[in-house]
Amino acid sequence: MQKFRKLARHDAIKAAAYSVLADKGYAGASMLNIAKAANASNQTLYRWYGNKKGLFAQLVKDNAAETKCMLDIAIAGQLDAIKTLESVAPVFLAMLLGERAILLNRAAAAEPTGELGLAISMGGRDVIQPLFESIMQTPAKEHGIDAKELTRLFLGLLVGDLQIKRVIGVEREPSKADIDERSMAAL
Repeated sequence: MQKFRKLARHDAIKAAAYSVLADKGYAGASMLNIAKAANASNQTLYRWYGNKKGLFAQLVKDNAAETKCMLDIAIAGQLDAIKTLESVAPVFLAMLLGERAILLNRAAAAEPTGELGLAISMGGRDVIQPLFESIMQTPAKEHGIDAKELTRLFLGLLVGDLQIKRVIGVEREPSKADIDERSMAAL
């Protein structure tokens, strides 16, 4: 029961952090105003996350968790690369183009110190991209191409400039059908 309460508390803090981020940006988001919005104590936030950077790093990690889990399972089970990509690509693309990731990226773009951008890179790209590279080892060997290069090409086709277009507000959030179609085209 204790673990369930802590998870529910974390979800409330996460929702509050995104709300405060949307209203005040990263610079204006303080641990205190996030704690107030979550009806939590400031001490709880500092105890659980260390500081604001730690809290937002956790948000990034949470956002990427499903993709990471799917890739970890595929790697551990040595699952077929193409079948793995067919299942992971739509989940990954939906996460990247979803409201939470877009909000984090907009805030990072407006944040002059680069602190949030670094947290996004370290908790997102730096974790997920090597997993994709691991999945790409077999098809890369089969086609005589470096796995890192194959990953770059695949993710380029999958994401393209959609994420930046979402960040700057010129592209709407894609439907599941749009995401599935884009994923299959990239494959």
